Amino acid sequence: MKKEFNIAIVGLGQIGIFLYNELKRNQKTIQLLTGKKIKIVGLSARNKNKKRRYPINKKIFFKDPINMLKSKQVDILFECIGLSDGMSKRCVEFALNRKIHVITPNKALISKHGDKLSSIAENKRVNLEFEASVGGGIPILRTIKDSLATNHITKVYGILNGTCNYILSEMEKTKDNFKNVLIKAQKLGYAEPGNPKLDLNGYDALAKVKILSALAFNKRLSNSVSLMEGIENVEPKDFEITDQLNLRIKLLGITEIINNKLFERVHPCLVKKNTYIGNVGGVMNAVILEGKPVGESVLQGEGAGPEPTSSALMSDLMSILRGNIKYPFGIPNVKRNKIKSYDLNNYENSLYIRFEVKDKQGVLSQITKNLANNKISIQRLIQIPNNKNKTASIVIITHATKQINSDKCLRSLQKNKNVLKKPVLLRLFK
Repeated sequence: MKKEFNIAIVGLGQIGIFLYNELKRNQKTIQLLTGKKIKIVGLSARNKNKKRRYPINKKIFFKDPINMLKSKQVDILFECIGLSDGMSKRCVEFALNRKIHVITPNKALISKHGDKLSSIAENKRVNLEFEASVGGGIPILRTIKDSLATNHITKVYGILNGTCNYILSEMEKTKDNFKNVLIKAQKLGYAEPGNPKLDLNGYDALAKVKILSALAFNKRLSNSVSLMEGIENVEPKDFEITDQLNLRIKLLGITEIINNKLFERVHPCLVKKNTYIGNVGGVMNAVILEGKPVGESVLQGEGAGPEPTSSALMSDLMSILRGNIKYPFGIPNVKRNKIKSYDLNNYENSLYIRFEVKDKQGVLSQITKNLANNKISIQRLIQIPNNKNKTASIVIITHATKQINSDKCLRSLQKNKNVLKKPVLLRLFK
């Protein structure tokens, strides 16, 4: 059995460079815990001379990662580029086909190409490890694959994006608007400085949901159209109103099996303040699993940034060094069946809908009539006038209603000249 493993890293951004330093710093600890030595034999990124958090060994730098894998004897590759396709996919496929173990935090790649890549890894009898792709330092994937392996999991949900959770927590606390809080998050390093759209629109969380679904339910990765909504339209006014209702706004990722069909979704939810999930603030992530016989399991921790991500990457490395050759998704690829998707139109939920309208006679009756015509019944109604601007906020909490009905209703009301802007819709979590 090998006593020394050669390691290469592709991608030296915030995560890659921190990982590089951790590998160098922990060489003796790794050998003590696993009996194996590690040696970094290759580094690859676009710019050799870029100023980085830690200095790199330029003697082992390669601009082309494929050439690095061809010319160096590599046993384990860390892919830290982060693309769903392109060089990320090329590197990982190339490495696996050369019988090189791969460790990656790349949720975009795994959620899109995980089935194909896991098949290659199984055929070549090497590991494809991606613990860091979901929940940062929270060992959620290993918990599902190992600790809860014999449980029948029926639902997984939680806060899967630290950027969004920080922004929502800060907006609630400061009553500041979305734009200002986003700038603050960028300055603190919680949001991408350039274009944080994939965090804010729900894409990042949905990629994680798809990975969780495949593992929790032993199914192929879903490529169906899911419900994906972000937090860009939430305003300080919504926090003031929901606070009066003893509710909080959280962006949740949810996956469950309903009538033998898979229902995956990411959207802002209203949760009760006295619930566990309602009290997870800041950049923290939390994942809750429901299953039998275990009941409810909760895992919480920091979900973003190089430190927790590196912790998960190192955990995957230790597993490989200890000789654990595993199926990437817990069971053999051939045993993972496709599953039909739940019809989004049938999704039923109580809704919070806020309308900004002209404050004049007859507007409220127009809205309530439209709701009734679309089979939406009202549980609670709040009207907040703005006498200065001659406008009003109308907030309606509905009884459970189908998605198809709420879609029709809102499309119709957006054509009403008395409705001044697109209504804000939030779903009550159930």
